[in-house]
Amino acid sequence: MSDFLTHECGIAAVRLRKPLAYYQDRYGTTLWGLNKLFLLMEKQHNRGQDGTGIGCVKLNMPIGQPYVHRRRGTEQDALARIFRGEIKDFYKMHRKGLLDKDDPESVKRNFDFGGEVLVGHLRYGTSGDFDEGSCHPYLRRSNWPTRTLMVMGNFNMTNAAELNQVLIERGQHPVFGTDTQTVLEEIGYHLDEHHTDLYRQLRDAGVPGSEMPDRISEALDVPRLVSESAAAWDGGYAICGVIGNGDMFVMRDPRGIRPCHMLITDEVIAFASERVPLMTVFEAEASEVKAVDPGSMITIKSDGTFTDSVFAPPQRYTPCSFEHIYFSRGNDPQIYRERKAMGAALVDQVVASIDGAFERTVFSFIPNTAETAYHGLMDGLRLYRRQQVRSSILQAVEDGNLTPDLVDDLILRNWPRGEKIAHKDIKMRTFISQEKGRDQLVSHVYDITYGVLRPGDNLVALDDSIVRGTTLKKSILKILARIKPGKIVICSTAPQIRYPDCYGIDMSELGKFIAFQAAVALHRRAGRQSVLDRIYQECLEELKKPAAERMNRVKGVYEAFTDDEVSAEVSAMVYPEDMDWDGEVVVIFQTIENLRASIKGPCGDWYFTGDYPTPGGYAMVNAAYIRWYEGVGGRSYDLPL
Repeated sequence: MSDFLTHECGIAAVRLRKPLAYYQDRYGTTLWGLNKLFLLMEKQHNRGQDGTGIGCVKLNMPIGQPYVHRRRGTEQDALARIFRGEIKDFYKMHRKGLLDKDDPESVKRNFDFGGEVLVGHLRYGTSGDFDEGSCHPYLRRSNWPTRTLMVMGNFNMTNAAELNQVLIERGQHPVFGTDTQTVLEEIGYHLDEHHTDLYRQLRDAGVPGSEMPDRISEALDVPRLVSESAAAWDGGYAICGVIGNGDMFVMRDPRGIRPCHMLITDEVIAFASERVPLMTVFEAEASEVKAVDPGSMITIKSDGTFTDSVFAPPQRYTPCSFEHIYFSRGNDPQIYRERKAMGAALVDQVVASIDGAFERTVFSFIPNTAETAYHGLMDGLRLYRRQQVRSSILQAVEDGNLTPDLVDDLILRNWPRGEKIAHKDIKMRTFISQEKGRDQLVSHVYDITYGVLRPGDNLVALDDSIVRGTTLKKSILKILARIKPGKIVICSTAPQIRYPDCYGIDMSELGKFIAFQAAVALHRRAGRQSVLDRIYQECLEELKKPAAERMNRVKGVYEAFTDDEVSAEVSAMVYPEDMDWDGEVVVIFQTIENLRASIKGPCGDWYFTGDYPTPGGYAMVNAAYIRWYEGVGGRSYDLPL
């Protein structure tokens, strides 16, 4: 994705199924679990670089000994810093005689992360602050282990304001800023209620205080209390929670919007946002890693008992399509096949854009994450040409005029040619993302390969998706124009992004989308400001309706235009005015039909179609239009709807 866009988050969890002594004996280290957690997080580092957090809960700790620990950080390399710091402390304590690194009991007693339940989170912030306090996991402490709660997740609740209001009406004092706090307090409230009920029952039955912790721990009904907490949630989420006694749960939203995968072996139960990290870190086959079912909650009691329960009724399965297009790592076998299919699906549009002139065209990709789709495009173009060549040769044979020159012209001089044209400077991109004057520096994010394209030839460059078009206009097209192509064709493997997201991706401000800007420009050029005014009134009326009755009024912005008309306007809008080049720019978008055909199984495509999977989505999209129309910035799900 050439546009700078924060997205998603990553979760990782490791629940050891054997005593720590087992891992010391077999693998030579009691920190086997912590090492696996680090690797799971490192393999998902693409999912979050705003902040990092890890947590640990130790099972069956003696009274008076700490049992829950947490570290968080927002430094640029927070993941490496946190783990490096912990390992450094571990060996320092060993050298000072504060623990024996080869004695599992000594490690568990003295090292904060020498426990059986380990969780980690990688954050890309889509709401709230960007300091250490906003990093997961969130922790709610108590003198009772069975009331202590740690929560982390990859999620966004569209109705966070309403959920906070529920807390207020109970008499609580929620700290605003993130919906994570809301989720923590809601689960914490039901945990407290459930805990109090159990305590009173046991107390009235004459159970001695010394037996209370174990009896309450055994009786805690985690699936029930978490299900009660989740009853009013509207959003996409994969959430992991650990109670201080060691009970652990992992849940996925009923529509499967956010991803979550699980691996179960004799040694460990592990979770991650993506499948391949689990395969790589634990050397597992793809068939051994299962997706957590939508609406399911995996619960692991402190005694190791494992259950898989349903916490919400089944809903239409709408997993985020951007996982397939861009977010998930491309070495997942299914993701790899799908991205190649997305590239191949663009063949007809690409051939039309260059008028079939393969001999005068160079094909490339930008940024690096589009490489897999690029290989699919090249495979598709070669197949297209083979079919053309075969047909031409058969016709020439039939006509009796097959000659060596004809074969050379058909094959050797007119074959799809790919080159590595643009090179991304990762360090420069990181610096610019944090620099207020980034507009002056953005053109240096990429560098160009000179001498591979003849002046006047076509240059086709594949991109994952085009959201705002800012980087295209200010950087990429200017760089590509340096080699003086006659035409630059930018191909997006994703369709036109027309509608905002509210389920965990930083795409919530409608007015920033280049497709929306293009449609608005077309209306205004045609003197149809009244259409935009009418849609504003319709959005206001829509928010007055009950949540279940709302519909997406923003669709009216696009009804008057074909996809090609919007694409043509986008092409004109991203054309950089201030450069010495008079070539043509053409922007091509994937069709929704081809996207659906490329992805295996259902996919959530509300960014392109405006068909949201939850009521909160319809409230958010109408609110987003209102905010744009009134000139108010910010995310449309930050305030009550």
